[in-house]
Amino acid sequence: MAVELCLLLLLLCGSTVSEVQPLHKPPPGTLDFGFVPAKTYDTNAYHEPGPIGILFRLVHTFLYLVQPNSFPQDLIKKLTQQKFGNVQSDYQKAIYYEIGFIVSAALGLLFVLLLPLVGLCFCMCRCCDNCGGEMHQRQKKNADCRRGCFAMFLFVASLIISIGVLCAYAANQHLTSQVRGAKNLVHSNFKDLRIFLNDTPGQIDYLVSQYNTTKNKALSDLNNVGPLLGSRVQERFAKEVRPALDAALTMAGAIRETKEALENVSVSVEVLQEGTERLHSNLTDVKIHLSNTLSDSACSAAQAASTCNVIRNSLNQLNINANFSGLPGVSAQLAKVNDVLKIDLSSLVQKGYAAFNDTPDLVLNQTRNILSDIKNLLDLIGSNITSFTQMLPVQKVLADLTIYLTQSEAYVQDYFPLVEQYDFYRWLGCLILCCMVILILVFYYLGLLCGTCGYDKHASPTTRGCISNTGGNFLMAGVGFSFLFSWVLMITVVITFVTGGNVEKLVCEPFEDRTLFKVLDTPYLLNRHWRNYLSAIVLKNPDINLTFEKVYSDCKENKGIYTTLHLENLFNINEFLNISMYTEDVSLKIEHINVNLSNVVLLDEIGKRNLLDFSSSGIDGINFAAYLTEINKSVTKVDLLSFANDLEARADQLPKGALENALKGHANSIRMIHNQQVVPLEQAMTVKKYVKARSTLNQSIRLLQRTSSEFMVKVRNVISAVDAAQFLISNDASLVIIQETKKYMDMIIGYFEQYVEWVKESITMEVAACKPIANVIDTAVDIFLCSYVIDSVNSFWFGLGGCSIFLIPAIICAVKLSKYYRRMDTEDVYDDSVEQW
Repeated sequence: MAVELCLLLLLLCGSTVSEVQPLHKPPPGTLDFGFVPAKTYDTNAYHEPGPIGILFRLVHTFLYLVQPNSFPQDLIKKLTQQKFGNVQSDYQKAIYYEIGFIVSAALGLLFVLLLPLVGLCFCMCRCCDNCGGEMHQRQKKNADCRRGCFAMFLFVASLIISIGVLCAYAANQHLTSQVRGAKNLVHSNFKDLRIFLNDTPGQIDYLVSQYNTTKNKALSDLNNVGPLLGSRVQERFAKEVRPALDAALTMAGAIRETKEALENVSVSVEVLQEGTERLHSNLTDVKIHLSNTLSDSACSAAQAASTCNVIRNSLNQLNINANFSGLPGVSAQLAKVNDVLKIDLSSLVQKGYAAFNDTPDLVLNQTRNILSDIKNLLDLIGSNITSFTQMLPVQKVLADLTIYLTQSEAYVQDYFPLVEQYDFYRWLGCLILCCMVILILVFYYLGLLCGTCGYDKHASPTTRGCISNTGGNFLMAGVGFSFLFSWVLMITVVITFVTGGNVEKLVCEPFEDRTLFKVLDTPYLLNRHWRNYLSAIVLKNPDINLTFEKVYSDCKENKGIYTTLHLENLFNINEFLNISMYTEDVSLKIEHINVNLSNVVLLDEIGKRNLLDFSSSGIDGINFAAYLTEINKSVTKVDLLSFANDLEARADQLPKGALENALKGHANSIRMIHNQQVVPLEQAMTVKKYVKARSTLNQSIRLLQRTSSEFMVKVRNVISAVDAAQFLISNDASLVIIQETKKYMDMIIGYFEQYVEWVKESITMEVAACKPIANVIDTAVDIFLCSYVIDSVNSFWFGLGGCSIFLIPAIICAVKLSKYYRRMDTEDVYDDSVEQW
């Protein structure tokens, strides 16, 4: 009854697990359920015997020599099934297996029968003055050598007997001390069992309470449905929407840049026209003045005529080369671009961004009612779990098991003093046996001491001293007690040897290598109607493969008892709480989420028309070649500085006078014009307005030339991209929302699946870990029976048996040696040629 109650309690661990199998991919978020609370067990089911372990190993080696055969599984099975003896060979196998014990026991019984009989005959023979009973010693030449050899042999035999009795005494004391200390070990096991029972409900409650972790995570994600689901939907469209809006925003910037370029062209052309007109006017004045100077009569002289003609012929070079006045204007294009810019395209694009970025808030606002229903459903699941666990009779089962455990502990505590009392009687009996051997040893040691110390080799046998004679009497007393006690000692040795040796071979060794469990797991062994005895007792089903060996191994590994005992066959945890029903409801609720994105407008028709107006602004019709041609021309047809230097050089060729000075003056004027007007129009290293205008015109024209040819294509591409993104939002939004909602649903349900898998794993490995059960078995069999009792009993008979065996040579040596120590009544009489005693 108690076992069934215990199993029922452990079955409760599965009440929070469903039959759901992980049909979805693992969710991206992993829940942390913490660790199942578990206390540490106090019992250490391991015994280290200490120094006496050397003796135990020696005894194990001796038993292996006596019985080297393997464990007789077939014979044990037949004996258990009461089929032993049906075949004649069974007895032969049993005899073959026990031959070592049989021979040893037979020799021991022969010792028990013969040694007392030999002692009786020996006493009767000595009473008849035979067998050394005559108090007469014949003199021999090697008497001293014989006396020394007998004394040495007797001392060695006594020493071996002493070692044997010490081993027997140590084993006796070890057993008593371990039995007295077993009380703490038993108490520790009961304490662990009580922890095992008391800790299990807390572990169950912890498993149930961790549903809140799952629920809270699900609620958190539901509360963040906008950032989670809305952001996922947004990201799906973002691959198309964001590039389209970015391109439109870039085009708005290009429109502004185009306007700036056109304005720069218009302003720069005006500045350059002004500069070139002034330069043309100044150069014309210079030419007129030079022409008037060359008309002077001095140029008619023979020496100056040729020079003046050369100068007069070069006056046509003093003219401008780049004429910006003839360039076409860009005012028409600029006016159209200004009309385009009256509509703020950037603002329209930003409205598209804002509408698209509001998708998470739109999802949140449109799913409030459904999310409220899902939250209510999660609360219902939690209340159902709590209600179900409260319906289970956990406290009643715990109370019954605790009462049974308390009664068992009280029973052990009540009877343990009786065990200690019987152990005291056993200890006293074994001590008496040891004292028998010690008494014999005392006589032998005293005989050797007195005989050796009191012996006088010059004294004759009839005149030996009192000490020597006393030594001989001690030796004979030891011989007498040896005959009296040896059979008692050997009977004890035979009984303990046969019992302890067979228990070691048939119980302890098979338990250590788990062969014993394999025998117990034999089908139909313990009950002819049950294939598996343990499963029939625990699970009421003998066909389930539940073995003693597997249960013991799992408990040694501290696995959960639910897995260890295959309790799913008795109490299927998957059927008690079908979370799949709730997850289906959650799935249905989530699938009803319908987000409408029809109000999301990326770019309205005004913005598109604005782009088309810009593409038809006529920028591509500007004559960029004419502008670049004039920009690339030099300002004047001739380098004014070179012209001035050449003019001054020719003036030097003229005779000194007014003409020379006038020409040099004109050369300086030309240089001044070059420095003040030509250089600013040509160079880019100054900040004068002509230089800046020429540079700006160059840059702007090249920018317009580079971009104008692409405006039409770019505008069409931008409008196409925006239309494609808008079409995707308007027509594919429902499909995308369904797909992302499915992923969102999988994530929410994945939390429940994580919870289920965690509960299953916890029940398998952590909840109701059955290490105390394995500890109880190890304590009862391996520690108490084998290590405490059997090892001590075997060591006791091993030591006492050695004492008994070596009593035989000790008796012989003592009888022989006493003849040399005791005072004789008569002695041999020799002639003078023989040494007298």
